Amino acid sequence: MRYSAEWMVLADDRILEYIRAQGSGRPKAMADSGLIRYSREYINQRCKKLVEEDFLDHLGNGVYVITELGEKYLDGEIDAETCERTSGIEAENGVEG
Repeated sequence: MRYSAEWMVLADDRILEYIRAQGSGRPKAMADSGLIRYSREYINQRCKKLVEEDFLDHLGNGVYVITELGEKYLDGEIDAETCERTSGIEAENGVEG
Protein backbone atom coordinates (compact mmCIF):
# COMPACT_ATOMS: atom_id res chain seq x y z
CA MET A 1 0.00 0.00 0.00
CA ARG A 2 1.25 3.48 -0.83
CA TYR A 3 1.04 6.36 1.60
CA SER A 4 1.01 9.62 -0.35
CA ALA A 5 1.84 13.06 0.99
CA GLU A 6 -0.61 15.93 1.36
CA TRP A 7 1.13 17.77 -1.50
CA MET A 8 0.69 14.85 -3.92
CA VAL A 9 -1.97 14.48 -6.61
CA LEU A 10 -3.08 11.47 -8.67
CA ALA A 11 -0.90 12.57 -11.59
CA ASP A 12 2.22 12.12 -9.44
CA ASP A 13 1.68 8.37 -9.10
CA ARG A 14 1.05 8.04 -12.84
CA ILE A 15 4.21 10.04 -13.66
CA LEU A 16 6.36 7.97 -11.30
CA GLU A 17 4.90 4.70 -12.64
CA TYR A 18 5.51 5.78 -16.25
CA ILE A 19 9.10 6.86 -15.62
CA ARG A 20 9.91 3.68 -13.71
CA ALA A 21 8.48 1.51 -16.51
CA GLN A 22 10.23 3.47 -19.28
CA GLY A 23 13.52 4.18 -17.47
CA SER A 24 13.10 7.92 -18.04
CA GLY A 25 10.49 10.30 -19.33
CA ARG A 26 9.75 13.68 -20.84
CA PRO A 27 6.48 15.52 -20.14
CA LYS A 28 5.63 15.65 -23.85
CA ALA A 29 6.19 11.91 -24.31
CA MET A 30 4.10 11.18 -21.23
CA ALA A 31 1.23 13.35 -22.46
CA ASP A 32 1.46 11.90 -25.99
CA SER A 33 1.47 8.32 -24.66
CA GLY A 34 -2.14 8.51 -23.54
CA LEU A 35 -1.15 6.76 -20.31
CA ILE A 36 -1.13 10.03 -18.38
CA ARG A 37 -4.21 12.02 -19.32
CA TYR A 38 -2.99 15.48 -18.43
CA SER A 39 -1.49 18.28 -20.50
CA ARG A 40 2.24 18.46 -21.11
CA GLU A 41 2.31 21.70 -19.12
CA TYR A 42 0.65 20.12 -16.09
CA ILE A 43 2.90 17.04 -16.26
CA ASN A 44 5.92 19.33 -16.45
CA GLN A 45 4.70 21.24 -13.38
CA ARG A 46 4.25 18.00 -11.43
CA CYS A 47 7.67 16.71 -12.51
CA LYS A 48 9.24 19.88 -11.10
CA LYS A 49 7.41 19.33 -7.80
CA LEU A 50 8.56 15.69 -7.73
CA VAL A 51 12.15 16.92 -8.24
CA GLU A 52 11.73 19.37 -5.32
CA GLU A 53 10.58 16.49 -3.13
CA ASP A 54 13.43 14.18 -4.32
CA PHE A 55 11.16 11.65 -6.04
CA LEU A 56 12.60 12.49 -9.49
CA ASP A 57 15.91 13.80 -10.85
CA HIS A 58 15.98 16.19 -13.80
CA LEU A 59 18.78 15.23 -16.20
CA GLY A 60 18.30 18.25 -18.46
CA ASN A 61 16.53 18.71 -21.80
CA GLY A 62 13.23 17.81 -20.12
CA VAL A 63 14.33 14.28 -19.21
CA TYR A 64 13.40 12.93 -15.77
CA VAL A 65 14.41 9.73 -13.98
CA ILE A 66 13.08 8.24 -10.77
CA THR A 67 15.17 8.43 -7.60
CA GLU A 68 15.63 5.79 -4.93
CA LEU A 69 13.08 7.67 -2.81
CA GLY A 70 10.59 7.58 -5.69
CA GLU A 71 11.16 3.84 -6.09
CA LYS A 72 10.61 3.26 -2.38
CA TYR A 73 7.38 5.25 -2.52
CA LEU A 74 6.07 3.22 -5.47
CA ASP A 75 6.98 0.00 -3.68
CA GLY A 76 5.07 1.12 -0.58
CA GLU A 77 8.22 1.10 1.53
CA ILE A 78 7.90 4.70 2.76
CA ASP A 79 5.24 7.16 3.80
CA ALA A 80 5.68 10.08 1.39
CA GLU A 81 4.46 12.56 4.01
CA THR A 82 7.26 11.74 6.42
CA CYS A 83 9.60 9.71 4.17
CA GLU A 84 9.80 7.18 6.98
CA ARG A 85 9.55 3.43 6.48
CA THR A 86 5.95 2.19 6.44
CA SER A 87 6.45 -0.91 8.56
CA GLY A 88 5.26 0.95 11.65
CA ILE A 89 2.18 2.30 9.89
CA GLU A 90 1.27 -1.14 8.59
CA ALA A 91 1.61 -2.62 12.09
CA GLU A 92 -0.65 0.11 13.50
CA ASN A 93 -3.26 -0.70 10.86
CA GLY A 94 -3.03 -4.45 11.43
CA VAL A 95 -1.30 -5.12 8.10
CA GLU A 96 1.75 -7.34 7.99
CA GLY A 97 4.68 -5.95 6.01
